[in-house]
Amino acid sequence: MELPFGGTFASDTFETGTRAAAWGGTTTIVDFAVQTYGGNVIESLGAWHEKADGNCAIDYGFHQIVGGVDEDALKAMDYLVEHEGVTSFKLFMAYPGVFYSDDGQILRALQKASENGAVIMMHAENGIAIDVLAAQAVSRGETDPKYHGIVRRSELEGEATNRAIVLANVAGNVPLYIVHMSASESLEALAAARHQGANVFGETCPQYLYMSLEDHLAQPGFEGAKYVCSPPLRTKHAHHHQDLWKGLRTNELICVSTDHCPFCFKEQKELGLGDFTKIPNGIGGVEHRMDLIYQGVVNGELSLTRWVETCATTPARMFGLYPKKGVIAPGSDADIVIYDPKGRTEIGVGKSHHMNMDHSAWEGTVIDGKVETVLSRGTVVIEGDEYVGRKGHGQFLKRGLCQYLT
Repeated sequence: MELPFGGTFASDTFETGTRAAAWGGTTTIVDFAVQTYGGNVIESLGAWHEKADGNCAIDYGFHQIVGGVDEDALKAMDYLVEHEGVTSFKLFMAYPGVFYSDDGQILRALQKASENGAVIMMHAENGIAIDVLAAQAVSRGETDPKYHGIVRRSELEGEATNRAIVLANVAGNVPLYIVHMSASESLEALAAARHQGANVFGETCPQYLYMSLEDHLAQPGFEGAKYVCSPPLRTKHAHHHQDLWKGLRTNELICVSTDHCPFCFKEQKELGLGDFTKIPNGIGGVEHRMDLIYQGVVNGELSLTRWVETCATTPARMFGLYPKKGVIAPGSDADIVIYDPKGRTEIGVGKSHHMNMDHSAWEGTVIDGKVETVLSRGTVVIEGDEYVGRKGHGQFLKRGLCQYLT
């Protein structure tokens, strides 16, 4: 929510974004507090607390983005784990000059995590090579949105994933979580490491299971800008979709997230007219994750049990929220979703769309199921087709350490 990117900010506030999440059957979010290069980690966390406090419809926690790994940032990592309940830190192998960390910085952060028990989350793309390819494409006049997907090659996601895994191993088999995986090459590296007993975990997002470069990024005119995200949507002529669904079935991928980062088409995505490198990266999806993965159950890709595991139980365990979250049991929070498998959800603006953006990346998608009732800590927030929650109901969650280490 409110992520700064490309000269603008993600269009959902904590109020609108958590309300949309509730509509879609999500009862807790863990969003990103952002330290960009040159900023102070602890101060940035405080700024995100100010954005969220008193505004959320559901409970929330924070991961911490570390955009500049130095001595102060490393000390702050210890402080956040011990005192703030922030136990996961996101680093970027992409976006030089904004969030990028080089291999030495990544290694130092991983070494720090080996001491304090934190999880290192990694955006794994070779950003240095991608920037070269992007500049070359623009110099040739290849400026349409589809080139975003062409220059951010799947091999460069695979290479970066493997490199991150090697660095985590050098640091002492540190828990490493690869975010928003999109490519067969990265999944192959992840699976090999997991089979060897490494503490490495991975997630994917609905857009990488359903959308493609050809059908979405390459839409006529500037329409493809609606689907610009990083990593990008992959070609449908390879087997990325099939491999990612298989990864979810076999526990090579343990979670489904959204990488929710919405931007309006008008005035935000349009910042990249004539130059795809200036299009703000992100797709709005916090409202539709549960529905879209349930459709995978309907289509025979996942079992009902695996749907719940990848969308609820496993994320709670991975990020130190279980058993407060992720299970229905005495003493746990009564976060409950009643889902109607005989219902029907049509996604689109004016239909099922409550995110603060002027379009839906999932316009026209029909789900063979429907969120019927949503409870947050025992309080009904969604009842049928009505939001009955309130701003400020959501509470900040101090998180413990990951429960999936070997």
